[in-house]
Amino acid sequence: QVQLVASGGGSVQAGGSLNLSCAASGYTYTAISMAWFRQAPGKEREGVACLYIGVDTTYNTYYSDSVKGRFAVSQDNAKNTVHLQMNSLEPEDTAMYYCAADRFGCLRGRTALDSTTAFAYWGQGTQVTVS
Repeated sequence: QVQLVASGGGSVQAGGSLNLSCAASGYTYTAISMAWFRQAPGKEREGVACLYIGVDTTYNTYYSDSVKGRFAVSQDNAKNTVHLQMNSLEPEDTAMYYCAADRFGCLRGRTALDSTTAFAYWGQGTQVTVS
């Protein structure tokens, strides 16, 4: 059973930065997709970033238009951890951020961010508030 633990949320002023982390355990795949979604009050959960880690450790990344150029997703192989570096934060980025994992999810490309159904495993959320 894949387990995901998200951390790193907090409160920051507009223009600031935060780095979220998602520690993954329990998976035996040689390749895996990791993603970040967010959900603001009263809104649907939306995908923001997707990272596909291939068998040969090469990876592909995809971003939603709303965060492209400001957010960056990366992996720390040694710690089985995926990070979401968020820069130039805006009040509109305020949301609960969730990490997700799936064996194939990001192989759908950018469309993997259009639906939560592309990912089988979910961590608890971490709150990001931008004022």
